[in-house]
Amino acid sequence: MKFWILAAALAAMGAAGQPAAAANDTAAKFGARDAVLDISLAPDGKALAVVRPTEGSGAAVFVTSLVGTPEMKPILKSSGSPDRLRYCRWTSNTRLICAVFMVVDFDGRKLGFTRLVAVNSDGSNLKQLSAKESSNALSISTGGGEIIDWIGDGSSGSVLMARYFAPETSTGTMLSQKQEGYGVERIDTVTMARTTVEPPNEAAQTYISDGRGVVRIEGIQPSTNTGLEGNRIIYRYRKAGSREWLPLATATIVNGDRVAGFQPVAVDPDLDVVYGFDSENGRQALFKIALDGSMKRDLVSARPDVDVDGLTMVGRQQRVVGVDFTIDKKQSIYFDPAFRQLASALGKALPGKQISFLDASSGESRLLLWAGSDVAPGDFYLFDKTTKQLQEILPVRPELEKTVLSETKPISFPASDGTMIPGYLTLPPGSDGKNIPAIVMPHGGPASRDVWGFDFLAQYFANRGFAVLQPNYRGSTGYGDAWFGKNGFQNWRLAIGDVNDAGRWLVKQGIANPGKLGIFGWSYGGYAALQSAVLDPSLFKAIVAVAPVTDLPALLEEHRDSYDLPQIEAQIGKGPHLVEGSPARNAGRITAPVLLFHGEDDATVRISQSRLMVSKLKSAGRTVELVEFRKLDHQLDDNVVRTEMLDKADAFLRASLKM
Repeated sequence: MKFWILAAALAAMGAAGQPAAAANDTAAKFGARDAVLDISLAPDGKALAVVRPTEGSGAAVFVTSLVGTPEMKPILKSSGSPDRLRYCRWTSNTRLICAVFMVVDFDGRKLGFTRLVAVNSDGSNLKQLSAKESSNALSISTGGGEIIDWIGDGSSGSVLMARYFAPETSTGTMLSQKQEGYGVERIDTVTMARTTVEPPNEAAQTYISDGRGVVRIEGIQPSTNTGLEGNRIIYRYRKAGSREWLPLATATIVNGDRVAGFQPVAVDPDLDVVYGFDSENGRQALFKIALDGSMKRDLVSARPDVDVDGLTMVGRQQRVVGVDFTIDKKQSIYFDPAFRQLASALGKALPGKQISFLDASSGESRLLLWAGSDVAPGDFYLFDKTTKQLQEILPVRPELEKTVLSETKPISFPASDGTMIPGYLTLPPGSDGKNIPAIVMPHGGPASRDVWGFDFLAQYFANRGFAVLQPNYRGSTGYGDAWFGKNGFQNWRLAIGDVNDAGRWLVKQGIANPGKLGIFGWSYGGYAALQSAVLDPSLFKAIVAVAPVTDLPALLEEHRDSYDLPQIEAQIGKGPHLVEGSPARNAGRITAPVLLFHGEDDATVRISQSRLMVSKLKSAGRTVELVEFRKLDHQLDDNVVRTEMLDKADAFLRASLKM
């Protein structure tokens, strides 16, 4: 039995957010959302803010003291329809900023946007940060503000927020058009006093500060005769103490996803450098460039086999302490000697688990971290450097504490051209993996990849008796420029061919019964599931697709009047592959029964994509069912809905595969 220091507080709260009993009780256990959606440590290290799910798609922010008897008190709630809490972070020891996400219908289009609010740790004095009161500062912008700097030790309660400025009348005077654009304000989150740090710039797209309240990097998009260029960003920097912008680098988004050129990520004010990613021998590597005017560039970390994934940053100032990459499993290299030693000690205390540093108190005397593995959904821990004490705080999925989970093994299999494709195989608990039902589960994106660790979908289906193979097909990220190629849409034949070869490998290895082979995918994975049957109608005997893209020309038209059209055009491309690579335009080739799930408020892939697929399949005389979920977006963040989805998918696969 595990012991969590907030166990009593959790028990007092009751089973908030638990799904109703399902026909398949296992679906209820795996369908429950994570018990912790977000967690943050106060600057003094004496309190936590925890975002937890409530009934349906709702969520609430709970604040608990780490001194004395813990008691989790709700200070802010969202119903989930339409407002959805995303995160809450401390600006001081008594004040927090929370992000609330919504999907709105604008001229027939579903648009997602975020608003930021400030609230006291007792729930009082709630204020909106995203725009001045009574202003129309956000216009129709989907970005309601982004915190780019939590400023020092939290004593001031101020932050730097980048947001879009439109003409507004909060002071009674209309701003001129020249004052419209993306800019930065310093906001006192208690008094709500605002000071302009970076004036609005119509071409500006991003800002990076130094963690101490000083903006050092700006990214702008160059203009064309028809407006802003969509796939190129020019970065500029400032020397310490200067307001003059100097050229830094240019980055181009290739094929709508992969970035070519130096892409800055974080500034280290002590070293006076900016860290960023660029290509090195066809792999993404980490570099640093001096910001003293010399432009001295150094390679910090690179791998000959895989991309460098990201930076390890800790604390309010997001201090860079290391770099991450994934071969079979995630690995970290720590630049900071103290963190290198600490990570080694924690690895011994938590054997077999991956560790992520999430937050830190001012001065980093207390650290908030997460640790988990393929068979452990994970727990949150508090480490005190002074006492050397490591305490478990909260579990991620308490419903699964007594459930036997399956080991996920890194594997590779040959594609039809002989290329070895990496992936992850999860077998049912206790199974010998011989002649059993199996599912290929391609990931979403396509600019993404699967990683080793707990996956609620893979673990659920394994628990229900399926072998699950998750291939990192060509078009996935993490393996370099050549592996990514032109992405999984433009080069769909290669990507989907790898997905189908995953199924053939399962059969050839004797793992899958050839008559009991299905495919399940979400987002691009749903597209891949449908398109796999276009490429080889006889391979998979059942298809489940969640929120899939089904028609590439229709996807382009949906974004015709949107700000992101250049990115969508670059991602999808032009040519005959738009028709050949669209499942809805080749529905007659699909012979296996199809089950679709889609959220009505999906702003990422509109529900019209699934509705079109149903229409085309029915016209072709095929078996298809679409389950629509009202008022939910792409993630289907609802305990009851996820339980229903898992239950229906399991029943559909069992019936279709004659299990």
